[in-house]
Amino acid sequence: MSITQDLYKHAKQIIPGGVQLLSKRPEQMAPNQWPAYATKAKGCEVWDLDGNHYYDMTTNGIGSCLLGYADPDVTKAVVDRVQNGAMSSLNAPEEVWLADRLLEIHPWAEQVRFARTGGETCAVAVRIARAATGRDMVAICGYHGWSDWYLAANLNNDSALNGQLLPGLAPTGVPSGLTGSAVTFFHGDTEAFDNIIREYGDRLACVIMEPVRGKMPEKSFMEHVRDELHRVGGVLIYDEITIGWRLNFGGSHLQMGVNPDIAVFAKALGNGHPIGAVIGKRAVMDAAQTSFISSTYWTEAVGPTAALATINKLERCNVAEYVCNVGLTVAKDWEEAAARHGVAISTGGTPCLMHFGFKEHSLALRTLYIVLMLKEGFLGSTAIYPTLAHTDEILALHREAIDRVFEKISKIIPQGEQAILDAIGGPVCQTGFKRLLD
Repeated sequence: MSITQDLYKHAKQIIPGGVQLLSKRPEQMAPNQWPAYATKAKGCEVWDLDGNHYYDMTTNGIGSCLLGYADPDVTKAVVDRVQNGAMSSLNAPEEVWLADRLLEIHPWAEQVRFARTGGETCAVAVRIARAATGRDMVAICGYHGWSDWYLAANLNNDSALNGQLLPGLAPTGVPSGLTGSAVTFFHGDTEAFDNIIREYGDRLACVIMEPVRGKMPEKSFMEHVRDELHRVGGVLIYDEITIGWRLNFGGSHLQMGVNPDIAVFAKALGNGHPIGAVIGKRAVMDAAQTSFISSTYWTEAVGPTAALATINKLERCNVAEYVCNVGLTVAKDWEEAAARHGVAISTGGTPCLMHFGFKEHSLALRTLYIVLMLKEGFLGSTAIYPTLAHTDEILALHREAIDRVFEKISKIIPQGEQAILDAIGGPVCQTGFKRLLD
């Protein structure tokens, strides 16, 4: 065992679930082999507790560090603010400056509220929509976090949210009184959405949806959702937390040309520093004054300071175009290496959120790929969130590594499932939400 693995083993005894975020559980990648902790992160490089160095070709902070880890411009702005005090009994002027900046980028919006995490911003947005309409029902299309309002969709049907992103999200602890307050539909399923409008139209507070996740939606579908929802008096919320800023500066909805009533941002907005924003039309956002929405640490200065520096660099460096090119390059490298060695895979996603899957022994081969990439010095999985820090030189190293890994995999596959499991040298990765038993 290593220092890194020993600490995680201890953590599982004193922290329920081992970590604070499901997506950072080593069991989601390669149990007993994936490094749980980093002592340093810079650009797209990380070092674990044992001094091992890796290039991060996975989610790069679960999508939060679009500029790369410890970006020097963002870090300087944050350090300067910290040295002048990030919290006091007065408010931070940066929140006003950030609100102005966001409204400049999104001319359709008129008011802004801030939080510090993605889950909070979604909860705030739904609260505002319910306050503005006087209604309770929420229609969901996508993944929006851990809150009661979201998990309530699984009270009626414990698999209602399975296809949105994460399967197995148990609503344990969610009040049973919320049963029937949330329903789900999928991108492109006009019939399912229209059924929701017919059944719940006069009770529907809002539709909250990720405008883009695995692929670009049909504009006509997005317009249909907006128009039908407005016809029955509901509020349209776009969750740009994952896709925002990386596909298009300011958010995917600006590229698509379909504006919501509210949009929420987090993750990449602060490039690793906590900040979330809820922007929207005045007629809806004014309802925030009639509902108690307030928290001490929403007033600290680091979050908005980081966001201002991040936005400026995202625009100056045209980061969205850069990371889309990186994503397409990595997908091409996966495809070519797999074809060269006769390994059957399929690729998909949007350019800034590319992924691939093995067509046979999918879970076992995914785990084996991760393990072999670790040995090559890469945090490598079957999905990547590209960043500005993924240089041509690093992409070339990654290209060489995945070629060697696919070659090894091609020699193991013909030996069958057991040979794959033996090559992993440990358990197969988990998927979705599961209770940790050790």
